[in-house]
Amino acid sequence: MITLGSSLKRQLLGWLSVTVLLLGLALMAEAWISSQRAANRAFDAQLQAAALTIAEAVRWREGVPHVVVPEAALQILSTDSQDRVFYAVLDEDGGVLSRNWPVVIPSAWQDRLDAGGLSRDLMTSRGDLRVHGQRVASAGWVSQLPVQVWVGHTLEGRKALAWALFRGSLSRFVAMVLMTSALMGLTVRAVLLPLRRLRRQLRSRSADDFRPLSAKVPQELHELVQALDHLFARQRQGREDLLRFTADASHQLKTPLAGLKTTCELGLRSHSPEHWRDALVRVHQRVDDTSRLAGQLLSLARLRHLDQDQGCPALELTALVRDVALDWAGRDQARDHDLGLGEVPAGPVLVRVEGWALREALGNLIDNALRYTPAGSAITVMMERETPSRDLASRRVQVSVMDNGPGVSDMALATLGQPFQRAGRQDTAGSGLGLAIVETTARRMGATLTFAHCQPQGLRVTLSLPLADDEMQEAPLTAALEEASDVPVGGQA
Repeated sequence: MITLGSSLKRQLLGWLSVTVLLLGLALMAEAWISSQRAANRAFDAQLQAAALTIAEAVRWREGVPHVVVPEAALQILSTDSQDRVFYAVLDEDGGVLSRNWPVVIPSAWQDRLDAGGLSRDLMTSRGDLRVHGQRVASAGWVSQLPVQVWVGHTLEGRKALAWALFRGSLSRFVAMVLMTSALMGLTVRAVLLPLRRLRRQLRSRSADDFRPLSAKVPQELHELVQALDHLFARQRQGREDLLRFTADASHQLKTPLAGLKTTCELGLRSHSPEHWRDALVRVHQRVDDTSRLAGQLLSLARLRHLDQDQGCPALELTALVRDVALDWAGRDQARDHDLGLGEVPAGPVLVRVEGWALREALGNLIDNALRYTPAGSAITVMMERETPSRDLASRRVQVSVMDNGPGVSDMALATLGQPFQRAGRQDTAGSGLGLAIVETTARRMGATLTFAHCQPQGLRVTLSLPLADDEMQEAPLTAALEEASDVPVGGQA
């Protein structure tokens, strides 16, 4: 049973969207980190320039340092975000020479300060700061002592610049997502176009159109199209067989019905009770033949609709063959023939087939031999295992019906098994469906049906059946036991 799943188009769009989303999130994270780094680099460069400008303004006069923050340094630190600016000038021991905020610089930072400078984030009661320190040598007439210059500002400007840079990346990302979505929709539509063409071609076909498909498809759909072509070929062959079978069946049914009508008309024209009785006898015979023909047609139709995938229990073949042979030996049709059971294998032989179908097939083989051989002919039902093979899957058993009748010609032997073919014989009653039923039964059971001449005359029909798995597993053990004891299994020494 086919269950309806999600749309292939939606699956493709969904997976592509998830992929784009994950890549987009990764790109956005990278863009946000990059924008923050760029903003920090830009503002750290401003802090460094401002620190150098303030350091150049430190002068020593009579041993006393004088710090006048130049206007250029304040212009460097000023931003559109109105950041609050901090500066401090410390001597070599950390003493405050000048500052605008009472901010304490950690001594660990002062110890690591060198000519290259140091940039750190500092948390204060007035807000978070980004500070930069620079150690420089002050210029004086009496002495030349190093001093520490620390400058900093709040983070509003950095955040504003980072967001501005990220906003530009975000707008480009949104534009890229929109363009990618449109391209994905067009791509998926183009990829699924062969499926739509194939669907339209299949829908436009008539019920009796079994021609191979004619369409350009990608490699992924090639096997599907081949499978459809094979299905159409089987359907075409099945339809042709059905039409031919229907025509043949109609012709075969028309003949006995026409005979019935003629017999009834002749009986109605006569006023003699003897003629009426003769007509009734012939009508009875015709009805028997027609009923048998209808039964064979129903059996053939039933076999053609037999489920091959249906599991069958293991069936003991020896007992079934013996029962069928004994049943037919006691019927009136066999009283003028020598019908008997030949050799059968010792021990059980298991096969997995439908019991009723196999009985029908064996019955048709025996009935066919009785009908097409003269009185006094010998008919033998035999059963034997095929030559043992190392491949367990190929082990089989043969059931044969052999007679010493007139046999058939080589040309007629090739047509045996086809519906309504009686090997060119028109001198016997029959519909020609017996061997066709056996042929269909064999095909449905995974068996093979073969026809061969007997010497010096006669016909041998053999049905070869695969052994059941249980039988295959027991066969090696049985052979080992026979070799060890030199006594056939199931027999006596």
